[in-house]
Amino acid sequence: MFLPWKLIFQKINLKYLALFLFGGLFLLGVLVLTNNTCNIEYVILSNEIRSYEKSLDPEFCENTLEKINLYNDQCPSQIEILDCG
Repeated sequence: MFLPWKLIFQKINLKYLALFLFGGLFLLGVLVLTNNTCNIEYVILSNEIRSYEKSLDPEFCENTLEKINLYNDQCPSQIEILDCG
């Protein structure tokens, strides 16, 4: 019973098998992440909040605040509102 499996694996190049498995896992990951846009928006908003904390630009803060309000309306998790003061 071992010999047929050995013959099968000799015909299949392991490099192509690994590439196929990696490609399938990559596509699965992309589908999972794009299916829930709240996760992607959270990461983007987190980066924008960090950028605002470095620059303290009032216009950038107002734009980010609008995006945060839209996110809080659409997604179950909430992001704290910025003080653009």
